[in-house]
Amino acid sequence: MKLLEGKNLLITGGARGIGKSIVERCADMGANVAFTYVSESSAPKAEALAAEISEKGVKCVAFRSDASNMADAENLIKEFTAEFGTLDALVNNAGITKDTLLMRMSEEQFDQVVQVNLKSVFNLTKASLRTFLKQKFGSIVNMSSVVGVRGNAGQANYAASKAGIIGFSKSVALELGARNIRCNVIAPGFIETEMTGALDEKQIAAWVENIPMKRGGKAEEVADLTAFLASDMSSYITGQVIEINGGMNT
Repeated sequence: MKLLEGKNLLITGGARGIGKSIVERCADMGANVAFTYVSESSAPKAEALAAEISEKGVKCVAFRSDASNMADAENLIKEFTAEFGTLDALVNNAGITKDTLLMRMSEEQFDQVVQVNLKSVFNLTKASLRTFLKQKFGSIVNMSSVVGVRGNAGQANYAASKAGIIGFSKSVALELGARNIRCNVIAPGFIETEMTGALDEKQIAAWVENIPMKRGGKAEEVADLTAFLASDMSSYITGQVIEINGGMNT
């Protein structure tokens, strides 16, 4: 039996990068998956991914939904449960960056990052609570960052949003643990994705030099950890922040 066979997962921001790897890996492990994308321009790629995943013999649906909007979040959960029945695991992965030094950072740049990265986690978690409580089980996996643990110059907005996810998740774990609902955090370090592929080679080398394992992480490695936390193998793990960074923050 596959690790996630028969389980139904919802992943936000699943059309590219780490989110896409999570969708693919969880489907490979037997899960039925739904994922979200925001922009209309992403629709062809998202629908193509859903069709490709469905060929694995599992159900896969792509929803256009803005997790940072509470009404969208509530509608998404309604649509998901109508389509899939149960919600075994929610993966809050959607996020953006708008990096600049604090002295140059506009209020809008701060607000946008917090709205998408942190408010979206509140929205989807809140919207899914009735379903989880009725089921009396569920796993919530929230994607933070090593930057949320230790901060980073030029990313005050991003660091604040990702640190907020950690505090929020620990509180959720304390509130819902007795209901058999778990909430954990993944804090990736330098992970190689399309976004990092656009960085200057010298910048990448500087990052890698500070990583004990002397390489960037793979999106698939983050996906493996996500699948574990969504599965019954992690049934006694909640309220934890698990860093996946090659030793960067050791």
